[in-house]
Amino acid sequence: MALAFLTEPRVLARVLPFAVYMAFLAVEGLVASYWPELDARWIYPVKVGAVSLVLWHYRAEYRELFARPDPRWTVLVAPLLGIAVFVLWINLDIGWLSLGGGAGFDPSDDGAVRWDLALLRLAGAALVVPLMEELFWRSFLLRWIDQADFPALEPARISLRALLISSLLFGLEHTLWFAGILAGLAYGWLYRASGNLWAPIVSHATTNLLLGIWVLHTGAWSFW
Repeated sequence: MALAFLTEPRVLARVLPFAVYMAFLAVEGLVASYWPELDARWIYPVKVGAVSLVLWHYRAEYRELFARPDPRWTVLVAPLLGIAVFVLWINLDIGWLSLGGGAGFDPSDDGAVRWDLALLRLAGAALVVPLMEELFWRSFLLRWIDQADFPALEPARISLRALLISSLLFGLEHTLWFAGILAGLAYGWLYRASGNLWAPIVSHATTNLLLGIWVLHTGAWSFW
């Protein structure tokens, strides 16, 4: 029964891109650990490319993305909320609020930034990751917690329970777990309030774009 559910196109379209992304994270870790002579940084654009291909393959399943968004949400509220999440994110890198992590994605060689690597990373984080993650976390998981037939659930009917559970899980996906929970609550609330997935996508993209620019400016690679 569970296998049949997971193989439904509407589910695969939202779960598989995320699963591909996570699988590549494991590959990056293995390469960095066992083949340090290889430049594992180039796995990132391959990962983003693979996720993009899966998203394109299932594009017909993303019917909610064809709905015209209300510009009051996508042009005004979503970017402002994305800025707020960014400010919180860079200020919550403290002690117990972090699960700890490695050096992050460092696109520099001998102190000089490799702009080919840096711009590929920035484009993936700002354009592909928000779409992929919002389809999984908000469009699928947030609604599925409330109702197995998740496409039939209007965002406005999402329960507080589902919002809290999905936000907790979203936070645990990130090194900065507490900042991740707050981000999950923000993007989930935005989806629920606006009724359109483009609002959290725009907000998420704003956060990631600002974070990437800030990282490139400060050299705080651990945030990447």
